[in-house]
Amino acid sequence: MFADAELNKTMVNSSFIQPDALALDFDGVVCNGLREYFQTSLKAYAQIASKIGASEIAAPEIDIEQSQTWEPLFGQLRPVVETGWEMPLLLKAIHEGYEVETLLLSWPQIRDRLLTQFQLSPKQLGALVDKTRDQWMTEDLDGWLALHAFYPGVDRQLQHWLSQGLPLWIITTKESRFVDALLQQSSIQFPKEAIFGKDAQQPKSETLRQIQAQGFSKIWFVEDRLETLLGIQQQPDLQSVSLFLGDWGYNTEGDRQRAKAHKTLHLLSLSQFCQPVAHWLEAQD
Repeated sequence: MFADAELNKTMVNSSFIQPDALALDFDGVVCNGLREYFQTSLKAYAQIASKIGASEIAAPEIDIEQSQTWEPLFGQLRPVVETGWEMPLLLKAIHEGYEVETLLLSWPQIRDRLLTQFQLSPKQLGALVDKTRDQWMTEDLDGWLALHAFYPGVDRQLQHWLSQGLPLWIITTKESRFVDALLQQSSIQFPKEAIFGKDAQQPKSETLRQIQAQGFSKIWFVEDRLETLLGIQQQPDLQSVSLFLGDWGYNTEGDRQRAKAHKTLHLLSLSQFCQPVAHWLEAQD
């Protein structure tokens, strides 16, 4: 009798903790695009420097071959970037010799100073990054796609959820068309109307509200940027959304420790992500 009662309790709990909708960030949760980010940023930064010419801002000139040594630093610092327009500025900061710890602690202030130096707006920088990426895709789509990789097991998990009919959304600061191209390459038939990218021109919190408005009361959102989750967590009308920080994405050990200690956030590993969602919270108890 006791064993039966425990089994029934487990079944009830598993049913209770399952979401009725799942929302996922893309870069840093579904796909690792770090190599593409770096190469696109480098191309965009080189264009800016060459247009500025021999001014103080651009000196010393960029040696493209030598600048490949910046890639490991770019990887370490990727967690500070919220949207794509910041990436050429991050390379500028690396070029100027800023220490990693300084950039991790003070990126918004350094970013804004460099933006003033370039005399460009975030919109202009974003357009340059997108144009650089578009041109690359037009000229060498296979080469562009090859710089991306789905995290191990994630593509299979997406296929499984789609086949099971679990309502899924992708909420990302990447352009929707880029996300769609990468999903199509992996034969993942993800509904285009469920991809909310930068072109949606709204914060992720607003997209979550739109999902709520469709009648979903138990939404789980997986994101790799802690500040994004903390911003959502502070909004009263989104308190029912369960928030997960993917520890395999673009975040730091400090971010992960803060999420682990936070009462209303859940730290999620890649191995947990690739398990049935009913076990995500159980694994953390």
